[in-house]
Amino acid sequence: MIENKFIREAIRAYEVKEYIHQRLKKVGLSDVKLQKTPLGERILIKTSRPGLVVGRGGSNIQALTKELKEKFQLENPQIEIEEVTDYYLDPAIVAEMIANSLERYGTKGFKGIAHKALQDVMKAGARGVEITISGLVPSQKAKTWRFRAGYMKKSGDIAMHGVRKAHRVAQLKRCVIGVGVRILPPDVRLPDDIFIKEQQIVEEKEEPKIKEQEAVEQEKQEQVEKEKERKEKEEQKEKKEEAKEKKTKKKTTRKKSSKSTTKKKTTRTSTKKKSSTRKRSKK
Repeated sequence: MIENKFIREAIRAYEVKEYIHQRLKKVGLSDVKLQKTPLGERILIKTSRPGLVVGRGGSNIQALTKELKEKFQLENPQIEIEEVTDYYLDPAIVAEMIANSLERYGTKGFKGIAHKALQDVMKAGARGVEITISGLVPSQKAKTWRFRAGYMKKSGDIAMHGVRKAHRVAQLKRCVIGVGVRILPPDVRLPDDIFIKEQQIVEEKEEPKIKEQEAVEQEKQEQVEKEKERKEKEEQKEKKEEAKEKKTKKKTTRKKSSKSTTKKKTTRTSTKKKSSTRKRSKK
């Protein structure tokens, strides 16, 4: 059955994650993701201390890949490590830090440990934190202690998908103590958040005015350019007409000068003829 196949794959992925969590204790492990690829299984490990996970010359990763191949029959597991920068906003790392400090110092100073973790998480920029420590703390009767700071959603879609949750276990000689951490990150948008958008409204009102002014200025510039072109055309026409008039004047003056010269020549010839006739008559 196909359903059984999917169930088997999901169970195997859960077992691999649990094995990696147990194998990489006290290393600041945040999350483990499995993804199938054509080359093999891709395993992404998010941690705050990648150097401890890798080991000297990658010895820890090589040993982990061999163990995964032998124990879970993975064909080609490819392990990738991603460093967590804001580890105070990661509930798994915060819960592991609290569990490690409880294992080291005991349950006497559990309140101080919890309050210090609250301060560190709120300084990192979280909107709210809630830490629960349950077990034989500090008496012989089991109790649950809650430490809160900021704002926390307990119901609704944001409580299910927006709030980051994690749970870790501190193993002491006398008992086992559970540590639960819930963090509301700063990038979550709550339904009761109110944002006043005054600047955007002003900009939206001013934008059409600016556009109208730009359109009017463009029309003015176009009109000025058209007037300049019209004036230039008129000036060119006037220059052409003036040139034509000058040419016609020159032609008329040349004709007049030619006529005057012909008249002078005729008068000269007539005077010469008259003088010659006079001389002949005298003789």
